[in-house]
Amino acid sequence: MPDEIILYTHPMSRGRIARWMLEEVGASYHVEVLDYGDAMKAPDYLALNPMGKVPTLCHGDTVVTECAAICAYLADMFPDAGLAPPLDARGPYYRWLFFAAGPLEAAASNKAMGFVPAEGDPQIASGYGTFETTQATLEGALTGDGFITGDTFTAADVYVGAHVGWGMLYGSLDTRPAFEAYWARVTDRDAYRKATELDDALMADHPVEFQKLDGLK
Repeated sequence: MPDEIILYTHPMSRGRIARWMLEEVGASYHVEVLDYGDAMKAPDYLALNPMGKVPTLCHGDTVVTECAAICAYLADMFPDAGLAPPLDARGPYYRWLFFAAGPLEAAASNKAMGFVPAEGDPQIASGYGTFETTQATLEGALTGDGFITGDTFTAADVYVGAHVGWGMLYGSLDTRPAFEAYWARVTDRDAYRKATELDDALMADHPVEFQKLDGLK
């Protein structure tokens, strides 16, 4: 019997990325919804994820946190889904997964909080330089009619796509034609529609004000 997959999540969180990825690979999984506050800080859950955040993926004895890692892990564990390039072609795949998890996440989060590194050493130390450079780099990668690594949809598109969609929705990224077209391409998929429907259905029972979220990553 295959190891059980459990997704700890909340419908208004980055757990939506993990569910989307689970639907893409066609895995059977069980969902545990944790409300913000005590549930995410309970000792039993902190033993799995000491950050007290969602999502967390448990696959048998394996625990994976952080959405980029969950996407990459599931792509490797379910190779028949074809969501990870061959090993000798994974350079762009890793590049953009970690670009989104590093520079893009930091630049967009800092913009949302009103923090702008001053010129000079602070920009160098920030790791991403400036928001404008980071966003322009992403826009250049998404210009055209393909996906983040080329002509084929991969797990990197789940993760990058989620950043683009949420970024435009909440204003941490500008709404630009390249972003809009890419978001339309990556979400025109049965897996995305099913995952969204399932999470949307949970919203009524697990409401939360966005500004109070502390467990999105």
